[in-house]
Amino acid sequence: MNVTTWLAEPFVILGMPRSGTHYLEALLNQHPEMHSGGELLNTYDENWSNKDRLLLPDRELLAYAYRSLPPIDKNVLRIGCKINEPQFEERPGFFDELAGWPGLRVIFLKRRNTLESLRSLVQARQSGKWLKLRSIHDAAPPPSVRLRIEDCEIYFQKAEQFLSKVRASFAPSNLLVIDYEDLISDTNACLSHVLKFMGLAPLQRVLETAIERQETRPLERSIQNYDELRLHFQDGPYSKFFDDPCQRVEL
Repeated sequence: MNVTTWLAEPFVILGMPRSGTHYLEALLNQHPEMHSGGELLNTYDENWSNKDRLLLPDRELLAYAYRSLPPIDKNVLRIGCKINEPQFEERPGFFDELAGWPGLRVIFLKRRNTLESLRSLVQARQSGKWLKLRSIHDAAPPPSVRLRIEDCEIYFQKAEQFLSKVRASFAPSNLLVIDYEDLISDTNACLSHVLKFMGLAPLQRVLETAIERQETRPLERSIQNYDELRLHFQDGPYSKFFDDPCQRVEL
């Protein structure tokens, strides 16, 4: 362990699956003073050198994440990791340990349309393709999917409950909530906001990543039973997810 790593301030990127957290992390890792190690609770994430890290107790696992050696070509002032909501369910008690970590800054990335997040998650599970890189030329769109009403209801509720839990667990000064749609539409402005929240000076260059958008079709074309879902939710709080048929693209 070196002094620079020990003094680096901790942060975490939180969100529902397929809400752009991987994209945001890749962008932030282009910053010379920031480093996020990847999905801390994901067994299959190859970014972590300790492949047996999940055998560690909760506090030791967090200590491993926030006190690991950063890349040698960086002067890291902010060190972090990424965790998606379902991973907390697999490790009870870890969220409370995270919430109690001293000086932790939290970036919560959410989608204004949670249906897009669920659609993308089901697409990735069915196709096995979780990312699209510029170096891989594949013009074929992800498969269209059929979503069950009960799965939509559960997912929508989980997304709301997760954000509420995060807001209740962290001081407003230590929490930054970002809409995925803003990150995509004005990436530079959104990243400047993140760097300000982190207490870092803005960069003069544009941060970029090799990750490309996977889905460019609107929801009504990428969800086979879109009309069925729209009719079911039209009189409830989730009707807003069906208000605009021209949905935004995603990563």
